[in-house]
Amino acid sequence: MQVIRPKSDGLSHAAALKERIVARTARVGVVGAGYIGLPLAVAQAKAGFTVVAVDQNPIRVAQLNQGSNYLRDVDDADLATVVTRGKLTATTELDRIGDFDVVIMCVPTPVTLHKDPDTAFIRKIGAEIASRLRPGRLITLESTSYPGVTEELLLPILATSGLKVGEDFFLAFSPERVDPGNARYVTVNTNKVVGGVTAACLDVASTFYGQTIDEIVPVTSPQVAELSKVFENTFRAVNIALVNEMAQLCDKMGINVWEVLDAASTKPFGMMRFNPGPGVGGHCIPLDPFYLTWKARRYDFHMRFTETAAEINLAMPWFVREKLRRTLNERGTPLKDARILQIGLAYKRDVEDWQESPALRVLHLLEDDGANVEYHDPHIPSMREEDGRLRHSVLLTPDALSRATCVLITTDHSSIDWDFVVRNARVVLDTRNATHHVEAGREKIVLI
Repeated sequence: MQVIRPKSDGLSHAAALKERIVARTARVGVVGAGYIGLPLAVAQAKAGFTVVAVDQNPIRVAQLNQGSNYLRDVDDADLATVVTRGKLTATTELDRIGDFDVVIMCVPTPVTLHKDPDTAFIRKIGAEIASRLRPGRLITLESTSYPGVTEELLLPILATSGLKVGEDFFLAFSPERVDPGNARYVTVNTNKVVGGVTAACLDVASTFYGQTIDEIVPVTSPQVAELSKVFENTFRAVNIALVNEMAQLCDKMGINVWEVLDAASTKPFGMMRFNPGPGVGGHCIPLDPFYLTWKARRYDFHMRFTETAAEINLAMPWFVREKLRRTLNERGTPLKDARILQIGLAYKRDVEDWQESPALRVLHLLEDDGANVEYHDPHIPSMREEDGRLRHSVLLTPDALSRATCVLITTDHSSIDWDFVVRNARVVLDTRNATHHVEAGREKIVLI
């Protein structure tokens, strides 16, 4: 295939693209308008770029084009402003990819049932880009996967265009570092790691991200950037597993794990606090260690420490079920047919996301044992499960609390009046230490 490679005014493709980026005339496409893509798209639009969000969900696209927000981490006024000014639009049409100077891939990267990386979305969008790729384009991947995915998987797909990376087009990996619910660190003030396939790729990608993000952290390759991302989350997963294991030991010893953590946290050096809970959830912590261990096995290397940590975290919902069973047995009540009011389905405090939530796994385990479970979550008024079942949050009333055989706290949302909960409940099993400030009714509270 003959490839025509025109250059603007005698400039290299890299220099010409950088000029458009700095002048904010580069057209930006963000593929995937979820918790990664939408905050990034809004930040780019606020900076003056013309941005198109490409998403397969027509309802989400319609909301965006109306300036209607669906993410807590995006400011309503910011979104409405960039949509009104015509700086941000949305579409379901993948054909629009050919219009963009910069394409940012923010697509899902789940794991399979066997905990192997599922790269179907990367491969699909990569092929769509390759079929429309023209000289002078920057492609960045932000979706987390195994170290090597950019150069081993995405680059060969893009190379089918006949264009040469580092000369005709530019490819980089820049991991998302979104922390849902964190009002202090958002897109623009969270350091951005960038790894380019070539020096020119790194230069162009760093120039682009540097227009909207306070500090760019360039690294020598996409693989370094990819590994830095999975290490960040594996670090958290391992430490959460350690404290979850400590919680189980304290349960056997009859010691309050929260008191242990409070005491240990008074040390002014060499101590970083992590808290136990019903497990881990969200888009990153439950998945990223498996990207790492899968990649390691390709080198005949087994990350036993990481694999053990993942097993501990995955087992926590079963520990919560057993703790609840014992709590009821001590009060002469079987778990079967017990009325359980579960507070919280979100995977962490003050977010509306129940993806990979351990709270939902706990709910299923309790129902499998014959318990009647209702949930209350102010951030999730209703949710539809994969099997089509629709659940609705119940009101947190004195009657609902008192009727429950046990109130189970699996997410410690800050808007909930925990004094009210304890005052009206018969017994409370608290997996998050949400009730630590409650004084009256301490005899009703059982901690994880």
